[in-house]
Amino acid sequence: MKKKVYSIFLDVTLISKKRNAAKKLIERYYFQLTDGCGNQACENENCASCQKAPKLEPDEAAARAIRLFKDKAKLCVPPCPSTDESYNEDLPNGTNDITEQNYRLCQSSQRNVQTNDSCKMDTDVPVSIPENSSGISKEKTESHQSSESPTDSSSSINKSSNCSPMDTTKETTSREVLFLDENRLLEIIEKCNEEQNFSLLIRTLGQVFSSEESLKKSFKSDITKDNLSKEDIRAMEIDEDKDKDSSKEGGSSEEEPIDAKPPVVTVDINSVRRAFTALFKIPDFPFQRAMINALIILSENLEFDFKYGHKQAIDPSFLNIFVIVMEIPMLEYPEYLEAALPAFCKAASFLPVRSQAVLARTWSAFDPERLRGKVNTLHQFITLRVIGGQFSREYCINDEESVIAATKLMKLLYYASLLGGIVEDSEFGNEDDDDDDTVEPDENLHDLLGARALPESKDSQKAKEDPLSDELKVKPIDCRSPLLPFEAFYNEPLSDLLEMDRDFAYYKTEGGKFSFMNYSFILTPAVKAMGLYYDNRIRMYSERRISVLQSLVHGNPPNPYLRLRVKRDHLIDDALVGLEMVAMENPTNLKKQLVVEFEGEQGIDEGGVSKEFFQLVVEEIFNPDFAMFTLNPETQMYWFNPTSFESDAQFTLIGIILGLAIYNNIILDVHFPMVVYRKLMGKKGTFYDLSDWNPTLYKGLKDLLSYEGDDMETVYMQTFRITYEDVFGTVLVHDLKENGDKVFVNQANKEEFVRLYADFLLNKSIAKQFQAFKRGFQMVTDDSPLKMLFRPEEIELLVCGNKNFDFNALEEATEYDGGYQSDTPIIKWFWQLVHDFSLDQKRKLLQFTTGSDRVPVGGLSKLKLVIARHGPDSDRLPTAHTCFNVLLLPEYSSKEKLEERLLKAINYSKGFGML
Repeated sequence: MKKKVYSIFLDVTLISKKRNAAKKLIERYYFQLTDGCGNQACENENCASCQKAPKLEPDEAAARAIRLFKDKAKLCVPPCPSTDESYNEDLPNGTNDITEQNYRLCQSSQRNVQTNDSCKMDTDVPVSIPENSSGISKEKTESHQSSESPTDSSSSINKSSNCSPMDTTKETTSREVLFLDENRLLEIIEKCNEEQNFSLLIRTLGQVFSSEESLKKSFKSDITKDNLSKEDIRAMEIDEDKDKDSSKEGGSSEEEPIDAKPPVVTVDINSVRRAFTALFKIPDFPFQRAMINALIILSENLEFDFKYGHKQAIDPSFLNIFVIVMEIPMLEYPEYLEAALPAFCKAASFLPVRSQAVLARTWSAFDPERLRGKVNTLHQFITLRVIGGQFSREYCINDEESVIAATKLMKLLYYASLLGGIVEDSEFGNEDDDDDDTVEPDENLHDLLGARALPESKDSQKAKEDPLSDELKVKPIDCRSPLLPFEAFYNEPLSDLLEMDRDFAYYKTEGGKFSFMNYSFILTPAVKAMGLYYDNRIRMYSERRISVLQSLVHGNPPNPYLRLRVKRDHLIDDALVGLEMVAMENPTNLKKQLVVEFEGEQGIDEGGVSKEFFQLVVEEIFNPDFAMFTLNPETQMYWFNPTSFESDAQFTLIGIILGLAIYNNIILDVHFPMVVYRKLMGKKGTFYDLSDWNPTLYKGLKDLLSYEGDDMETVYMQTFRITYEDVFGTVLVHDLKENGDKVFVNQANKEEFVRLYADFLLNKSIAKQFQAFKRGFQMVTDDSPLKMLFRPEEIELLVCGNKNFDFNALEEATEYDGGYQSDTPIIKWFWQLVHDFSLDQKRKLLQFTTGSDRVPVGGLSKLKLVIARHGPDSDRLPTAHTCFNVLLLPEYSSKEKLEERLLKAINYSKGFGML
């Protein structure tokens, strides 16, 4: 027992001496930068006596002293007089010009270095400290002898009067930094198992996992430029070119110094996994507490380095630390979730963009289950913090640093999932590249309707910029099939707790608090739809105020709403003419709140009238008699008619209607293939899009691509001339290339044939109609964060609603008024009848009560239906306020009468104020 206590005392003594040595060296750098060495001929640019040295403020000198200490910079000798005999004081002598804040900064850096040193074994060396001042040999340690006094360090320094710079790296000891690899760890585990004493393992893990220097040298693989992948080499060359370019331009940002080497991961991942597998087979994990404490120390040191230093400029392999820690198989355990993981996430949140990109590329090579495990760990941590946190209006989820840090780290995993999946070439697939018809705002608005649209606003374009996306050269829409489904990154507890009004305010405020809207991959579509709703409503109110102000200034009658007055029997003509007049007069009026009036009806539009208007318009537009769209009988999807006789203005106005539906939060019963929404988001249609647009054609072309026989020309007899039918059944021909009827498809050109075929069907053949449609859509949504928040699949959900008619969820979310309760007999009868309805009857019930037969984003639980008592038993039919989702239900005397009255109401209702 005495021997153990003495050993601990000796360790503490050694740590103390190393701390004092580190403290002295930092102070020497500081006084060298501020006071100089006294030699007027000094050539050390890090010395104030040098003529080339810049003049530094105390704060700047303190920060630079820390960097010089970490970089092992040259130091003038002998020590500056102002620092002599002054190290053992709380505040060094001769430092009247040092503010208390500067001194604390120095002390903080020392504490960081000391912590690292304290976690190293006897074989470790402090950085750039002379052996006779702080180096402790292994022999002295084993014989329990103390090292020389730190004040004797000057005796080992050359006292030349020339005061030439000295490279302190030459005066380090010959001992190496402690590190681990698979074999060493297995040997330690085997030895500890034999002795049934895990002290050595605990001490080793604590020392390695608390030291940056130790951990980044552990589990290294033999990576040279010869065995790197082409992609990694290209990435490194790009980074090197960036550094050269920035140095030519005369500088770079503080975050990316011009001398920084490109970060690179040199960890043997498989070796790390095998080592951790063996480690965590030890019963009861006796090393766990030591590892958790070590990770906390490591994370705090990393955070300090990223805040006040340039860790990436010192050693490009520092990313090894993050890869190794993320491989720990028990990070999701409560012990780690409580303290170690939050500290690590916070340190990772300070990584520069280039380093984030390297980690994302590294993790993109993992198999999906490995990546899913890391995502689930972060989900578990975020969920626990969200559920267990005490949040209020004063302290919301946006103030919780640990959740923010975990979200930032999950973003790297999100992009890793994108990179590891099927990614299209963005240069080929951009729809916007071919659309050069942008015009200035003062162009003729009639031409705008027929062929042109206003360009997207600069604010809208700025909101879509993502530094990591730019660095990786990939966007979510570029990924066809990620490693993990996009839904795997949704966090429902976070989305449910998020106060979207505040988060939206933070999103709109530059330089404000953290906003989860900038990390939309973690939010469910229902919450993102709420953010879009706030954006649209604010824009509506803004247009309303502008209208009132203009009426006061110019004396015109105020026009705060976008009013459409239509007849039921001339719905399309009235709607298109009305919207055309608005767009020609002032397209910004389309961003006002829509108010619809049906002639001859009493309904006041509070939302319900607009819902029915859009439904009726959609039914008419997709009527085969209009011939604007064709129906695929196999998929029941509509597609643009390439031979339509309608003008571009007609398609433009159809796009306006679709944009208005999103803008006014109205769900439509439209059936477009997914490629339409991808094209609206700026991507071209490709071969993959044929799968849901025309599955039969997709299968045929896929079989053609997979055919390997040399007799393809005779088997398929397919040339580069294709045929297709118009809406009237007329067969048309088209050559995919010049003299296409003479060029047969073979093994050499089959991929070209498939690419040209898909490009013609999905892009070129309908270019005129779709561009007009897209321009109308963008007239309403150009300033909206639609592209930033939603993927094409989510846009479809936003337009068409959810396809899950879960009436159990609707029953649970329904409220009652007028004396009804959930256990009232008529309410029980009502739900029994509804659950027995067919799907068509359920859709009619939704249409009757809400004005739309579609399920909103987030499901029927978001509908907030209200059933109110409408008097005693009578022969009156049920009625509804569709604007407010209120069903007025008389208290019928029997279940049979309720069924008869309810079915009659939902089957024969149409119009407003008709009953």
